[in-house]
Amino acid sequence: MAAAAVVLAAGLWTPAVASAAPATVPAVPTCAELSGVLDAGQICRIQATDPAYSLTISYPVDYPDQAAVVDYVQQTRDGFLNVANAPGPHEMPYELDTTATRYGSRATQGVVLKTFQDVGGAHPQTYYQSFTWDQALRRPVTVGELFRAGTDPFPVILPIVTSELEKQSGQQVAISPGVGLDPQTYENFAVTDDALIFFFGQGELLPEAAGALEVSVPRSAVAAMLA
Repeated sequence: MAAAAVVLAAGLWTPAVASAAPATVPAVPTCAELSGVLDAGQICRIQATDPAYSLTISYPVDYPDQAAVVDYVQQTRDGFLNVANAPGPHEMPYELDTTATRYGSRATQGVVLKTFQDVGGAHPQTYYQSFTWDQALRRPVTVGELFRAGTDPFPVILPIVTSELEKQSGQQVAISPGVGLDPQTYENFAVTDDALIFFFGQGELLPEAAGALEVSVPRSAVAAMLA
């Protein structure tokens, strides 16, 4: 909720006009400013409890694109608290639990945030948000940028995903081509030296009853298409 290194083409650099003032970059809130506590100097842990809810979020403070991670954490926290603090009774306390897992390859760093949320609906939800950073170019990587322009990796990836999910569930799996071949379906991913790992929240790939899903695709299967 991935043996060849990922290499991305660099764009052209155009010098800025000498008289232009440098852009002001907003400061990224620190762990303490988010009411969190640092664990071993690397993981920020945010906890909040109330008769109406329980919230726990952890995220790494040393991920290169810290602004993106913190922005997501803030949005997740604030959205949950807005719902949890809304007027009206709760049959049971609401719950939010976000955990972080690190991934990496020779060319990338990554972190995947997995969130479990129960706000009194028919059933809880589990979903993912991933962040991948190109070490050489010092910028984020999207799933489309993993592959060379003009290639179409998803007809290769979809059968592997289907087969792996059938192994996990022990039953036949049917994934709509409209979903299974859509690059946006694979937007939450991690890269290792051996595999591309894809994460699917509840209802994104299969019916919600299947829960959140995680599938590893060998890099060798798409090596010829990697950028």
